Parts: sequence; structure tokens; C-alpha cells
Amino acid sequence: MLRGMATVTYYADDVAEARAWYAEFLGVEAYFSRNAPDGTLGYAEFRIGDFEAELGLVQRQFEVTPSEGPGGSILFWAVDDLSATLDRLFSLGAKVHDEPRVRGEGFVTASVVDPFGNILGVMTNTHYLSVVAATR
Repeated sequence: MLRGMATVTYYADDVAEARAWYAEFLGVEAYFSRNAPDGTLGYAEFRIGDFEAELGLVQRQFEVTPSEGPGGSILFWAVDDLSATLDRLFSLGAKVHDEPRVRGEGFVTASVVDPFGNILGVMTNTHYLSVVAATR
């Protein structure tokens, strides 16, 4: 049984550049990093959010199924203010992947492509808020 999101992985050709971009966007520094065999930064990890979810950045050379352009599953991160979050992402160079869409009462999704070619989903989600409230 799935128990919860443990780590989401995004890929970048330059993990140091991606680490700096995500640190600026998230407002926290990566808490863990590891060099690749060639001595360059191969992995960096952030713990973020209400449940300290892990966001990992991996050197693209280690991607198991490389693709041409953005693709794959989209993990949607819960946010309090979707418009403000999108504005911040766009100001940092992210591009529109999917415009905001109402998915139901209290559920609005949107996604961007970060400067490294990864799809980053964001959403307002009333269910998420009720789970957070119940765990406090």
C-alpha cells in the first residue's frame, strides 16, 4: 500500500544551478547533497512543507528513462495562494505548462516547466488542508 509521497525527483544538467534556483524559490537551502563520481554535484535534496516531503535534484545523466522535453507524471504541491505561487515561479524563469484549471470545489491545479525541463505542479486543495488540520 502507498503510504505517502517520500521523494519527488527532478533532473538537471547542472545540479548546482538547479539547487540555487530551487533554494531561491523555496526559501530554504538543500539539507543534503552528494557528488557524482566525476566530482560535480550529482544530487541535492530539500525537505519542505507540512510533512517535510523530500524534493531531490539529480544530475540528468542518471535519469533512467530520458525524454525529449517535459513529460511523465505530475506531482502537484499544495500551496495556499496559487496566483502568487505562479507569479513567483514565472519571475524566476519558469514557463507555463498548464494554465490554472478548476477541478472541483476547492481544487485548482496549474503546472509550469522549470528552467531545467521538469514539470512542477501546484494546486489549492481543500482535502490537503483537512489532512494537515487533522494531524495537528
